[in-house]
Amino acid sequence: MSSPVRVNAATFDELVLASEVPVLVDFWASSCAPCKAVDPILERVAETYAKRARVAKLQVDQNPGIRSRYEIQGVPTFVLFVGGEPVAREVGARSDGDLAAMLDAALGGREAGRV
Repeated sequence: MSSPVRVNAATFDELVLASEVPVLVDFWASSCAPCKAVDPILERVAETYAKRARVAKLQVDQNPGIRSRYEIQGVPTFVLFVGGEPVAREVGARSDGDLAAMLDAALGGREAGRV
């Protein structure tokens, strides 16, 4: 079973920016109820896309430099990185289908999975 990988300032560049597959990063905060509500959705998306993409979680309060670098103003915010660059962003709780659509667009429809 594949789960979202936890990233922080020390691992962000390696696990997100240097990734050879698209990475969907959930910028979240422990005090955020909608952030907790999307956890099961992220688990399903991570499992569905395990061999084609990565799902990561970054706790913004513990990583203010990354939060600032990507101008995260509200949580949850989902940013899709491809080739180390942010290519899509959604703010607020999202459904399985919304997150799958972000990844499918990055994968160019190849082997698009449905959650």
